[in-house]
Formats: sequence, structure tokens, C-alpha cells
Amino acid sequence: MSDAHGVARDQLRAFIERIERLEEEKKTIADDIKDVYGEAKAMGFDTKILRKVISIRKQDHDERMEQEAILDTYLQALGMVPAAEDAA
Repeated sequence: MSDAHGVARDQLRAFIERIERLEEEKKTIADDIKDVYGEAKAMGFDTKILRKVISIRKQDHDERMEQEAILDTYLQALGMVPAAEDAA
């Protein structure tokens, strides 16, 4: 019985240590990303827009087209952009 507890304890410790290492790697990567955004900002790029571009690039093309169409519809309904027939 104590062997079973020892094995379970060793497995638990191994899982915890792996998670801790991965959390540290995640923090390091997050810090690296922050540094890259800082470099981009220093070069005059708008980091808010860079984040938006990265978000858009992650999306599926069809999903993005659908979201843009809905956004256009909402903006037109609010009078923030001319309707497609008004622009022609």
C-alpha cells in the first residue's frame, strides 16, 4: 500500500514540476512578446493596431469575412459609414 502511495506521490510531484516549468516558460515568452511590442513602439508602430492585426491573422478567412460584414452592417445602421448603395 505504501508503494502505491509513493508512486502516486511521485507522479503528482512530476506533474506539478512539469506545470511549474511550463508556467515559467510561458512567463518568459510573454516577456519576450512584450519586448517585441516595445521595440515596435520605439520604431513608431502603433502597438494596439499590431495586436489587432495579429488577432485578425489568427482568424479563419471565412470567419473574418463574416465578422467584417456584420460590423459593416452595424456601422451602417448607426450611420457611422454610408450604406453600400449610398456610396455608389
